[in-house]
Amino acid sequence: MLVLLWHVTTISSQTPINRKAVVERHKVINTKADTLASLSVGNGKFAFTVDVTGLQTFPEFYAKGVPLGTQSEWGWHSFRDTVGYQFNESLKEYTLNGRKVTYSVQWSQPERNKQASNWFRQNPHRLQLGNLGLEIYKKNGTLVSVQDIKNTRQELNPWTGEIKSQFSVEGEPVVVWTYGHAQQDEVSIKIKSKLIAQGRLKVNLRFPYPTGDWTDVGTNYKQVDKHISNVETTKPQLASILHQLDTTTYYTLLKWKGNARVAQAQKHYFVVSPADKADVFELSCLFSPVSISDVPSFTETQASSVQGWNAFWSRGGAVDFAGSTDPRAHELERRIILSQYLTKIQCVNSQPPQETGLTYNSWFGKPHLEMHWWHAIHFALWNRLDLLEHSLNWYQQVYQEAQNLAKRQGYTGARWQKMTDPEGKESPSSVGAFLIWQQPHFIYFAELCYRDKQDRAKLEKYKDLVFATADFMASYAWFDPAKGKYVLGKGVIPAQERYKPEETFNPTYELAYWHWGLSVAQQWRERLGMPRKAEWDEVLTKLSPLPEANGVYLAAESAPDSYTNPVYKTDHPSVLGTWGMLPVTPLLDKAAMRRTFDLIWNTWTWQDTWGWDFPMTAMTATRLGLPDKAVDALLMPIRTNTYLPNGHNFQDERLRLYLPGNGGFLAAIAMMCAGYDGAATNNPGFPKDGKWKVKWEGLQKMP
Repeated sequence: MLVLLWHVTTISSQTPINRKAVVERHKVINTKADTLASLSVGNGKFAFTVDVTGLQTFPEFYAKGVPLGTQSEWGWHSFRDTVGYQFNESLKEYTLNGRKVTYSVQWSQPERNKQASNWFRQNPHRLQLGNLGLEIYKKNGTLVSVQDIKNTRQELNPWTGEIKSQFSVEGEPVVVWTYGHAQQDEVSIKIKSKLIAQGRLKVNLRFPYPTGDWTDVGTNYKQVDKHISNVETTKPQLASILHQLDTTTYYTLLKWKGNARVAQAQKHYFVVSPADKADVFELSCLFSPVSISDVPSFTETQASSVQGWNAFWSRGGAVDFAGSTDPRAHELERRIILSQYLTKIQCVNSQPPQETGLTYNSWFGKPHLEMHWWHAIHFALWNRLDLLEHSLNWYQQVYQEAQNLAKRQGYTGARWQKMTDPEGKESPSSVGAFLIWQQPHFIYFAELCYRDKQDRAKLEKYKDLVFATADFMASYAWFDPAKGKYVLGKGVIPAQERYKPEETFNPTYELAYWHWGLSVAQQWRERLGMPRKAEWDEVLTKLSPLPEANGVYLAAESAPDSYTNPVYKTDHPSVLGTWGMLPVTPLLDKAAMRRTFDLIWNTWTWQDTWGWDFPMTAMTATRLGLPDKAVDALLMPIRTNTYLPNGHNFQDERLRLYLPGNGGFLAAIAMMCAGYDGAATNNPGFPKDGKWKVKWEGLQKMP
């Protein structure tokens, strides 16, 4: 069978994978109200997360777990600025390499600067659009609590996107089917229960007000006078509700089958009461930034979900571990399926996603561009390039902001932001402002796009942004006349965020990424028939070597105590990205990287790491020819490497889900199966001990 790699290559004779069977081996089943087991439906630009009832009936109960979010790519909000803050109030001047450079940071004093930087971090923030839940009454007329939900069995089928929730209240069965529409910002439900005809089961819609906190789980029902919501229009079987808060306005359209009425129970609290003496009720709920006149029915939404998910699973890559005798194979396969499901519904929109996707806010709901690599490159490696490209057009839209940032700091080209917003505005951060490893990411994305078909159209589409990215990289490198070398920093924080920017220079991973990125940008010029750019070659030729001490790579040249200072053995072991995330570069000594890997493996404080550190380690192990370590890394028993029953990568009480972990996991699996440029064997990331039966198709090689 021919399997699509970067070039079509015959790897083995095999029957096609039974994709439906593999996916449905990993249905998610809940038998209790587990706050960390919430389930979601969505389409990449809109997601809706439900509790054990199949709707958002108990949002307060789930608030400290995986929250019951309703978010979209367009749903953003800012509080009114009644003070008149100016962004330049967040800027702080540093003297670095003999010149003054301004960075947007979090001030501690003076108070005015502190308030200004906090304002621009907080605004805009992503908006929780509303909570759609069941309103169920007990025989005594009181509302049920989560403790009243009995005999629970809830099932998510990733193959269709269906969530079927079964439970009982005071002995009366309830069944709820929940679907998300494949294209629209809409969720649709079908409820079956005798409680409907008894008038004891209704549907409610509540609008919270944003908290403006670092985290917002959408349960702020206070401050009711700060926003407005009312029923704007009603028609038979349809109602439109307007929600206004500060400068943000949007609409919620409810459509049902049969007779029902909508009433406002209190401010921002609406109840849909079925009027027919029937045991079945169907309702659709669509959110929109503009007024709309109709919404798909339950039947239409169900068909859209089934067709959409069948199409998703039927194309692109697939992996099947059936027949493996290693007991860890089933868990790896579960993570593969659920990570694909979650990244498809959370990370495929017209902007880079936030680290908690479309479920709840972290960092005020803002995307971090250094994480975009972890969120998105797997789409290309799993042969779904279009899903990566959904978010790449955003870079063109915010190009001017990136140019302005570079110019303000005295550089050429475009400096890509770290923590940003839909318009590409920079968010103040005393760490993020000094990160640089997001900069070459765009070149990496563009190269993946080109490698898909190696056509000139991709070169033409992305060339301007690739060249502007490289222009900044070349101008950022500082020539040290004493060394005769170009230096990265001072004024840099590596991907391992443990170093002071004023003191740090030449981080190892970033040096390698700079060399790779500038080299690929030169290749783009040559592919287009353009001459190489002399300024880029000047930096490439004289870029500082990767810093070493005692035969291993340091985190940075400025940190000779990288492995003796306990503080520096925490957070991301990003030096492994030098030959894990990246292919081999002329700067790299493979033997030194092997020694570095062994040292980090044996001495790192793994308890203080993040979810993407484990796939990064697996990638490096794969390139080093250590497949046992690659698998061990993916399943290392560390809290931040936990994958919940719903497939989410749990970090801690603050980040109960972390999608860069899921995306990174999928990228690592693709490399471990399909390999990378120059890989000598098939399945280089899996042990050849007879315990692994790895069958895959449609994956692409990693650079």
